This record gives sequence, structure tokens and C-alpha cells, in this order.
Amino acid sequence: MWIGEVARRTGVPEKTLRYYEQVGVLARPGRTPSGYREYDDEVIDRLAFIRASQSVGFTLGEIREVLAFRDRGEVPCGHVLELLRQHREESARRIAALELVRRSLDDLVDRAVGLAVEDCSADDVCHLIPRLADAAPRRRG
Repeated sequence: MWIGEVARRTGVPEKTLRYYEQVGVLARPGRTPSGYREYDDEVIDRLAFIRASQSVGFTLGEIREVLAFRDRGEVPCGHVLELLRQHREESARRIAALELVRRSLDDLVDRAVGLAVEDCSADDVCHLIPRLADAAPRRRG
């Protein structure tokens, strides 16, 4: 099938398909005598795997590694499990960092509610956001 049909069937834009070939997550397809890309039906399953992998946070580099296992005839499950663990840990770190940001925002909102616009001095851009040196983080219980 040609690139346009692959794009229609998978929802992956033609430009993205070309990029996937360039970075090695899709093999370069054969060409017709007139130069059109001609894909095998297996490209549909491969693209489904790529999209599913991206949805759990895998990078194209990681996806390329997993696909290389399969292309060599090896089962990639152990490698995939390790990647899943790494991504789970990274997600936990990001969530913890976002929780700190949320608590800081809660503190700023609580502080800002009690401040009046007329209290803003000409020295500050906005007194609702304190200078870092002036901001003493408060912990919520």
C-alpha cells in the first residue's frame, strides 16, 4: 500500500511516516518503478505498537531499541519491563515535583487573597509573586 493509504488507515500523517523512516522506527519501504513508497501490511501493526509505546511515555529512541530486539528475532519483554519501571519511577518523581509546585501555588493564592492592589509598590512588578529572597516557603500540614 502507498503512504497515503497507510496514513488514512492509521491516522499517522505522511510527514510523520517519513520521519519514522528517517529515525529508524519504520524500515524504509520498497519503491514502485515510479518511485512511490510501497508498504507491507505489517506496517499497520508496527505503527500501532509505536503509538501505544508513545502513549506510555517511551521515546522514539526507546521504541527503536525495542523494535530492534523483535527485528533480530529476540523477545523484547525483559527490556520493555525495565523501560516501564524506569518510566514509572520518572513519573513518580515528576508527580512529586508537581505536588510541590501545587503547594507553592496554593500558598501564593492564600497569600494573594489578603493583599490589596494598592499595596503594590513601584519596585515590584507584581506583589502577588514575591521575590525569591523574600519568599519563605510554608509547609502545609
